[in-house]
Amino acid sequence: MAVACRAVVHGRVQGVFFRDTVRRAARTRGVAGWAANRKDGTVEVWLEGERDAVDSMLRVLNVGSQRADVERVDVEDVEPQGLRGFETR
Repeated sequence: MAVACRAVVHGRVQGVFFRDTVRRAARTRGVAGWAANRKDGTVEVWLEGERDAVDSMLRVLNVGSQRADVERVDVEDVEPQGLRGFETR
């Protein structure tokens, strides 16, 4: 059964290949969704997939890319939208 969540990642997460790292990790785990930079310097991420895969992605968000410095990740459960694939916006 698919689950979904929306996450906002705070810290040094823009300009450090964070979204690309998330995209690659999501594709290897079969998780759909997107990652987008926000004007306030955070990155918003939408994840959909099997519970274990989404949980694995939440761990990825807490680490980020090699040059990222994640301060915190705010997560809320949402209704799945039936997305396919993962994109960066």
